[in-house]
Amino acid sequence: MCQVYLSLGGNLGDRLSNLTNAIQLMKERIGEILQESTIYETKAWGDIHQPDYLNMVLVLRTNLKPEELLDETQKIENELGRKRSEKWGARTIDIDILFINHQIINTERLKVPHPLMSERKFVLLPLEEIAPEFIHPIFKTSIKTLASNCEDTLEVKRLNFKNSL
Repeated sequence: MCQVYLSLGGNLGDRLSNLTNAIQLMKERIGEILQESTIYETKAWGDIHQPDYLNMVLVLRTNLKPEELLDETQKIENELGRKRSEKWGARTIDIDILFINHQIINTERLKVPHPLMSERKFVLLPLEEIAPEFIHPIFKTSIKTLASNCEDTLEVKRLNFKNSL
């Protein structure tokens, strides 16, 4: 069994419904949800001329191997209408693998920990909410410290509600 940390976000269509549907599919195909952050609303990162995102972080327990986990998350994204037409473009749902236990994975298809997470408040703040003392296996520092040192200036607004799984 592995403990995995996933970041979810989307800014097209019914954003909340897309998160809910992704979570339901993950429960069915990936594993048990152990924790979930509240939902945050954020400005787009990268291409800023698009709608605001809803973002959150989940912790799951799974029997899937890392590549199988990646395959499942991408299948779920595709089923929920994700189109991969441009980098950092608008999307119905995006599921990023942040951590798999404390593993470091660096293959052509999969990089864990997620290589840009330390630069993104929309990932760090929900992650800090549920795992502030988790130690990043490369930076050897806590999520709380990474969040407080993050130089990302985009507004991240906590909406103070959970998806109520």
